[in-house]
Amino acid sequence: MFKRLLVANRGEIALRIIRACRELGVESVAVYSEADVDSMHVQLADQAVCIGPASSKESYLKMDRIFAAAEITGADAIHPGYGFLAENARFAAICESSHITFIGPSARIISMMGDKATARATALANGVPITPGSGIMPDAETAFETAREIGFPVMIKATAGGGGRGMRPCFKEEDFIALFQAASSEAIVCFGDGSCYLEKLVINPHHVEFQLMGDAHGNFIHLGERDCSLQRRHQKVVEECPSPLLTPELRARMGEASVNLIRQIDYQNAGTIEYLVDDKAENFYFMEMNTRIQVEHPVTEEVMGCELIKEQIRVAAGEPLSRHVLEARPRGHSIECRINAEDPFNNFAPSPGTIELWYAPGGKGVRVDTHVYSGYTVPPHYDSMIAKLIITASTRELAVIRMRRALGEFIIRGIKTTIPIQLEIVSHPDFISGTYDIAWVTRFLEERGR
Repeated sequence: MFKRLLVANRGEIALRIIRACRELGVESVAVYSEADVDSMHVQLADQAVCIGPASSKESYLKMDRIFAAAEITGADAIHPGYGFLAENARFAAICESSHITFIGPSARIISMMGDKATARATALANGVPITPGSGIMPDAETAFETAREIGFPVMIKATAGGGGRGMRPCFKEEDFIALFQAASSEAIVCFGDGSCYLEKLVINPHHVEFQLMGDAHGNFIHLGERDCSLQRRHQKVVEECPSPLLTPELRARMGEASVNLIRQIDYQNAGTIEYLVDDKAENFYFMEMNTRIQVEHPVTEEVMGCELIKEQIRVAAGEPLSRHVLEARPRGHSIECRINAEDPFNNFAPSPGTIELWYAPGGKGVRVDTHVYSGYTVPPHYDSMIAKLIITASTRELAVIRMRRALGEFIIRGIKTTIPIQLEIVSHPDFISGTYDIAWVTRFLEERGR
């Protein structure tokens, strides 16, 4: 096991990793920007190193400063969390060459599965269904001719994209060139790479992802699925495990395909394969693979009775997957609501500022993952998520009731949050019945003029 682990992230995921380290007997090192000096992860780590000013480009994305912090503190492992450098193959490769263990898959695997076009080809070669699509397009004109061959509607995707960036749906031929150029331009700004490819657009699909784990001892498993169809602008809003859509037969097919893929590429550590599932729950299509831990991993932990962050660290240290993970079976139902510092009644404008009062809900089956507290100032420089509310119960019906109760108890004063809109969503008849798709939140907000 490692002696000292550096957490190359911030916020709730950094705190989550630090807590896992403490329970494993591993010392933790927090890195932080000047804007995060009062964040809880800085206060609870065994050591903390400031790595730059507020801008993530000058702090959390600065590889040289992170490696300098690892060197001066003697860290022998780095956990990247999610976002920032978590899926950066170069960062993982430098870890490997510096003899620092990267908590995640190898740089080779990150590179292979991080490039969306290569990932699709890999999935297809290993028997995982994909939507009709293309390779990387050299220019907009060639892409237009390819789109006509695929058939409209199509989805334009940045090959280095993620989080909804560099994506544009196109329904009409006359709109294609402008949308392709917009997607490419956005990808250059966000990822430094404007390469794009095309996929056939599946109408009203569901977004379902499988949690996967592999180790160096030949163990490759899935830990069930999460339904992430409730999204706004490609950003997930509510996630649940298991999916209310999947039949046992479809779940088995998707799980088998997922495990087969990671076995064939010798994937080690935690990862997630995301799929589109048609509205009849008969067909599924590979969308992408995230070579990191997901924001929504707690719902899997609650249903499967495991701790994925600890498992990541153990696997990276060369240990086999724990027996309780290998033998994990689903129990009950879990739902997660992302609580963002945004004003849902003002086009979801960011709402940074000082939290005057923070009162989190409690009771059986209630979990809150957060790094904030009363008196904490939410900075304007980063992602607006300030907490995750995770509810678990024996049945989905009870989990929905409990989520409504918990959201009603959650008190945050001093800033605006998305709690009111989350409460509306989980109270809607469509959510209660589980009959929603990937476009549901958009329709819901349009109906309310938001």
